Amino acid sequence: MSVASRLLVDVHTHVYLPRYAALLRARASVPFIRTTTTPDGLSEDRLLILDHEPSGGRPVGPQYWDREEKLKFMDKHGIDISIVSTANPWLDFLPASQAHTLASELNNDLEQYCSTSPPVTSHKIKRLYGFGLLPLVPEITTSALLDVVHQIGSLPHLRGLIMGTRGIGKGLDDEALDPVWAAIEKAGLVVFLHPHYGVDGSAWGDKDNGHVLPLALGFPFETTTAATRMILSGVFDKFPNLRLLLAHSGGVLPALSSRLASCIDHDPIVVSRLKQDARYYLGKLYLDAVAYGPEELGFVSDVVSRAEGFQSGSATRSTLNRSVGSRRMLFGTDHPFFPPLSSSEKWKSVSVNLEALADVQGWSEADKDGVRGGNAISLFNLEN
Repeated sequence: MSVASRLLVDVHTHVYLPRYAALLRARASVPFIRTTTTPDGLSEDRLLILDHEPSGGRPVGPQYWDREEKLKFMDKHGIDISIVSTANPWLDFLPASQAHTLASELNNDLEQYCSTSPPVTSHKIKRLYGFGLLPLVPEITTSALLDVVHQIGSLPHLRGLIMGTRGIGKGLDDEALDPVWAAIEKAGLVVFLHPHYGVDGSAWGDKDNGHVLPLALGFPFETTTAATRMILSGVFDKFPNLRLLLAHSGGVLPALSSRLASCIDHDPIVVSRLKQDARYYLGKLYLDAVAYGPEELGFVSDVVSRAEGFQSGSATRSTLNRSVGSRRMLFGTDHPFFPPLSSSEKWKSVSVNLEALADVQGWSEADKDGVRGGNAISLFNLEN
């Protein structure tokens, strides 16, 4: 194993680039950044990305857009490399022409943000790489989307792209996206699928539970639904080399995958559409390790490890091998969200996830090194 493969790599870490933050400051409706005055008479910026945000939005500061703050966070927690992505809601709220222009500008900004970052000590590898943005909004043209895929593929420090679940308005199972998937696959880019809208808010009832239900349940269910729709539409049959990374360890898709397969087997509309058992496709996915518990990480790696046994024509089911499943999992922190209450504390999104990773039974030290960073080094081809 190379020295680089033992680096700690954060694949789930966000930034609101200054150009993007300026746009949010200029807006008067969600999403926007507004300046308020605290009871102590201090000025405070608050970010609102959805209607009816608890606590009037979240306080934001330099850690959301200042690269030096990102690097300080990495240094404090021993993170060698971050694959940075613009945080939600991306460009969803913009008209097509503005979204196209801004996507190109922000991709160039992110390339500059990453390319001028320092190298990892004793390595040629930079400390920062990025996921670019596509202008995935209604009425955007296919040619505009393909132009931006080409742009991202040509920027050396952008190794993938982040997207939400709505596509160009009809979701990610929309056949209109087939040329885009084909171009992404050809360019060898990694797609980071990240939630934003959650599920119908009426599901949470009238009791004030803050942000707990929308974030702990709504976000993972959104990811689960989007990825399942992609499976059902045959995206992974049409584009077998498409590399999709799911946020939050794939939501509840691993836990429900056998139920999904059973429902497909009993549905004449869908059963003849797919080339493989639904469980096979989970082995085509990559999953971040933002799960906060060793049992959850172990379970997800079990489910991923059995995928090959569900390939059409396979005579036997695969024996569960957590080591195999671990190769599809990658460390993440979700920085700069969920900060500690004290500036002297370390972030639980780092410490708890690293502790969980270290405590997974059935993962060798090499497997754990892979999840910490080696898998990301390989997936994003960071040594080249």
